[in-house]
Amino acid sequence: MVATTGPLAGVRVVALHGMGPTPFACMLLADLGADVVRIVRPPNRQGRALTQTDAMEPEHDLANRGVTSVAADLKDPDGVAAVRRLVAAAEVFVEGYRPGVAERLGLGPSELQAANPALVYARLTGYGQSGPLSHQAGHDINYVAQSGVLHAMARTGEAPRPPINLLGDYAGGGLMAAFGIVSAVLAARASGHGQVVDAAMLDGVAVLSAKIQGLRAAGRYSDEPGTNDLDSGAPFYDTYRCADGRHVAVGALEPDFYAEFLKGLDVDTDGWPNQDDRPQWARLRELIAAVLATRTRDEWAAVYAGTDACVSPVLTFEEAARDPHNAERGLFREIDGVLHPGPAPRFTRTPTREPAHPPSGTVPLDEVRARWED
Repeated sequence: MVATTGPLAGVRVVALHGMGPTPFACMLLADLGADVVRIVRPPNRQGRALTQTDAMEPEHDLANRGVTSVAADLKDPDGVAAVRRLVAAAEVFVEGYRPGVAERLGLGPSELQAANPALVYARLTGYGQSGPLSHQAGHDINYVAQSGVLHAMARTGEAPRPPINLLGDYAGGGLMAAFGIVSAVLAARASGHGQVVDAAMLDGVAVLSAKIQGLRAAGRYSDEPGTNDLDSGAPFYDTYRCADGRHVAVGALEPDFYAEFLKGLDVDTDGWPNQDDRPQWARLRELIAAVLATRTRDEWAAVYAGTDACVSPVLTFEEAARDPHNAERGLFREIDGVLHPGPAPRFTRTPTREPAHPPSGTVPLDEVRARWED
């Protein structure tokens, strides 16, 4: 599982087994070449899956691709000591427990950094290491709600709709944690001193809303959901049902793109409301919907192919894998019937690791330590 390529080749990471954002952050690091070792419970101490998303075969748990798993009993002093010896040879340690749990296990930052002063110690939680909610349980939907962002994800008069768990767990959580880890590794290599990275999903989601906060301050974004350009308020930035029951996505924000969009509709639009006439947006939406409902999704995709109208078919995951552009880019790799999203971003000189099924078993911890100490 040791990568010999990628911009993070040679970076050694030890991670405690976790859910959601923690393995995703480690997958990102492994995709980019880091040597990631995950500490899991021994077979005799495996607990039941906590959620349906955790109950899957190892080859389907793609967030663990490129990661080596070793078993250690963290309730046993010998197991903790073995992990500490491994961390002494690492650059990064990652844990996703509630505040204070790692310390009770003897794996807190003070213990590990005493033996390895340059260690980057990453803590990935929902609400962060401090504050009244820091010890409270939660999931993606809770962190997105706490940030204020979930409130904005609704059509007028409808309840907020959670964006799967991509925003809190993966964008605000795992991706931000990986960014913080790489940044701290750069600082540690320059200074010889590690630090603690407090990566909270709540913080990450809040950062993602920076542009919206600026628009609010400028009086250009309303707190009433479904009334703004990007939240389904604008009829030229939304999805529409087609004749076959499938949908197209319209993103014709700019006047030139909107003109291209109207041209493709191939109807007389001279009497239609102006694009910027907000009081008439409901009427404009009705007119657009009526035209788009006359053809199938793929017919509209053919009409707008090669134009700047910003109209796209809404694809399923399977359709996305077969799409000509995505296929040429290698967006997905099918491995034994499982679609793997390819690593991102891409690099010209240090190519990323090719996706492969996660390993189904563990390797001896001593074997990894011997390799790292070699």
